[in-house]
Amino acid sequence: MEKIFHGDKLKLNGFNNLTKVLSFNLYDFCIALNQKEKDDYIQYIHEKYSAARITEIAEEICKQINAEVLGISKQDYDPVGASSMVLMSDYMGGGWSEGSSVKMHLDKSHITAHTYPEAGDPNGICSFRVDIDIATCGEISPLTAVNYLFESFECDVVYIDYVVRGFTRLQDGTKIYNDQYFNSIQDFIKPEILKDYQYKTDLNIPGNMIWQTKLMIGEFGAERYLMEPTKHDPNTLTKEMDLLKSEMFGVFHLS
Repeated sequence: MEKIFHGDKLKLNGFNNLTKVLSFNLYDFCIALNQKEKDDYIQYIHEKYSAARITEIAEEICKQINAEVLGISKQDYDPVGASSMVLMSDYMGGGWSEGSSVKMHLDKSHITAHTYPEAGDPNGICSFRVDIDIATCGEISPLTAVNYLFESFECDVVYIDYVVRGFTRLQDGTKIYNDQYFNSIQDFIKPEILKDYQYKTDLNIPGNMIWQTKLMIGEFGAERYLMEPTKHDPNTLTKEMDLLKSEMFGVFHLS
């Protein structure tokens, strides 16, 4: 792809006009049997996934998809929650030197991340949701960052959406609407990650450039969901685990 500078203006020859958007929406759950445990969970999430932390994750995504960070905006919210936005681009491949102020905004676009801690359930089921959107223009695919996202969070229920929009042309003028062909988003997820998910659904409409995968974690011990495992009565915990599973199934099937 040739890129030619004319002063401060940029003329593009052979630019790939496809826009690819990956939306990664995850839920993490916790059991809290009293207000202190609810407060502790929310504080834990607020600190672990602060604006600074989710920005670090976004910056690592840029590395994984070979993009350069152009600018960052991040914000923590009172009482809870955080947001981050990262603008990104390609290096110009010789069109500019290190330290040059001229960079390419169109090549990669942006990453946005938002967190949503929630502890309002009267039964003590707390949840933490993260929405991460990776929007790219050009030849690369944000699907290459999927495994890193799984590794960065505790993911009990996951929604992954991927769409491709626009069209580009080959050198002979042929118009194409996709430059990457695959069956499912799950093709990009490591088998050792997929094996932890007992419930999986796929919606693949390649004719409309739309793919979606939903995953729900398999059977794990109660300790995965407790702030203070030793302080829980086993009989009470059985009931809470049933409520937790119901909550997770509701999100998995109806969200």
